[in-house]
Amino acid sequence: MEAADGGEVVQDSDLLVRPDVRQNELLHVGQENNVQGQMEDFLGPQPEYNEEEEERKYYRRKRLGVIKNVVAASVGAMMVYSVYMGLLQMQLILHYDMTYREVKYSNLGLEDIDRKMLMGINVTPIIGLLYTPVLIRFLGTKWMMFLASGIYALFVSTNYWERYYTLVPSAVAIGVAIVPFWASLGNYITRMAQQYYEYANYKEEHVQEQKKLPKGACHRYIIIFQSVFNIIFSLSFVFAEFPMRLVLHEDLHENDHTLFNVKKCGADISGIIPGFNTTVLTRLPRSMLLIQVESVLMGFAFLSMIVFLLLCGAAYRPTEEIDLRSIGWGNIFQLPFKHLRDYRLRLLCPFFVYSGFEVLFAVTGFSLSYGVCVLGLKQLWLLIVVYGLSCSVFSSLSLSLLRLPRWVCLVSGAVVHVVLLVVLLSLSIDSKAPGYLVPLLVISALWGLGTALNKTGVSTLLGILYAEEKERLDFIYTIYHWCQAIAIFIVYLWSHLPMRAKLSILLVTLLLACYCYWVMERRLANRIPFRLPRIPRPRHKVKGYRYLEEDNSDESDSEKSEEDEEDDEEGEEEHGEHLEEELGADDREEEEEEEGQGDQDLRADSP
Repeated sequence: MEAADGGEVVQDSDLLVRPDVRQNELLHVGQENNVQGQMEDFLGPQPEYNEEEEERKYYRRKRLGVIKNVVAASVGAMMVYSVYMGLLQMQLILHYDMTYREVKYSNLGLEDIDRKMLMGINVTPIIGLLYTPVLIRFLGTKWMMFLASGIYALFVSTNYWERYYTLVPSAVAIGVAIVPFWASLGNYITRMAQQYYEYANYKEEHVQEQKKLPKGACHRYIIIFQSVFNIIFSLSFVFAEFPMRLVLHEDLHENDHTLFNVKKCGADISGIIPGFNTTVLTRLPRSMLLIQVESVLMGFAFLSMIVFLLLCGAAYRPTEEIDLRSIGWGNIFQLPFKHLRDYRLRLLCPFFVYSGFEVLFAVTGFSLSYGVCVLGLKQLWLLIVVYGLSCSVFSSLSLSLLRLPRWVCLVSGAVVHVVLLVVLLSLSIDSKAPGYLVPLLVISALWGLGTALNKTGVSTLLGILYAEEKERLDFIYTIYHWCQAIAIFIVYLWSHLPMRAKLSILLVTLLLACYCYWVMERRLANRIPFRLPRIPRPRHKVKGYRYLEEDNSDESDSEKSEEDEEDDEEGEEEHGEHLEEELGADDREEEEEEEGQGDQDLRADSP
């Protein structure tokens, strides 16, 4: 009975326990179904989510980012050159004054230091073609702009302690950085135009597959972005005059003192201003005031570095940067020289040289030998401000290339400068003659018009000619700004020539540039083929997951040469033979293993 009762008790307990267990199991099943349903609702397609709309918003943000990059690069370059030109102008005026040199630094020899410093700035860039592409490919476009702006900031910092071993090395460093800085800027603006086209046409098949852009696809964006850059950058001539106008203007002598021994101005003189007085300051500025001004300029130099670092995005994707470097440093060094075989670049070189001539002539030759020689040193800032504002305003005229042929901008600027050069050749002025302020301001404004058309025209033309060749842009802009560096060097050498000789060199160079440009356009119209050097395919070491495949380069199929295709075919045949050998070896091993297993089975079955 007890056993029976015990058994009944166990059975009853089973009956009492089992319904709870079943109920809990049912609850767990319900919870699992509920969680699974929530996961499906979360991971599944949302009824409120519109994929096309989100994609459109994403690429709209990308396009706004490109516009931000263009504006940031323009503002950064404008601040760098505002600080550099403003400080250099104030420094040269102070060091020219004999009283300042004797009282401040006694026998330090500031005048000799200035000559060595200008030599470092003007002579060093002529070797820029040798190292600029290597620096840009090694550092990247954005980082090259950032480091070059840092070198300009270094030049500003050395003015706190004016010595031979501070000013001259920093000036040489600026000479080294000029060509890479400007080549990076030109490359960056053109790359932003290409990126904007890609983001605006993200649904196109060639964009999704990262193929070569169609001919003329991004020309309108190149025109717009180059115009925006020159509008903003030209304001650097205006802001560069602030230190002189706010600090030194009240301390300058009147014309009766500074121009006392000056007899002739304009086309009849030799050198800069013969007979100009060696004392131009009525009183010496306080040292603390100069330190405060240099501190403000230093702050803007650092601000430009921050703008390049934080507000400018990358010009290339990381994989493209790797591909650009992977063609070999020897090839990167040689390719600028090989690109000179292209008749388009060769025929544009006179325009490149003239582009460097005319800006330096406006800032030094015309402003000093015509402006200061007649109006006095106190009116120098006014001439430069009018020139800078004219350049900035008239740079917007290059937007007319959206409707007009591309030669209009360059030819119009050349016509304006030819007329002005003829006028300046015949303009000989007495230094004591009054009433020349308005005519000289008009000439300065018209020269700014020609500069604006020339600068935007050349940069836009290069972008249009090589818009689809994104791997060649750094070489092209390196050649452009290297030719400008040659012009800077020539202007440095001709400082003591007669003014008519300088104007004649400018006029001959401009006429030659126009003729060469006409020959280039005629050849292109006749479809004469131009010669572009083949850029080697990237050769990557098999490291990481990115380059485990051979055909993972960003180079388009149209750029592959016949030799590369033959190499690819031979490589595929050899790869196929190796695969057949390996497969055959594997089959033989499998057959041997099967035979061995069959022998073992027979041995096991046998008595």
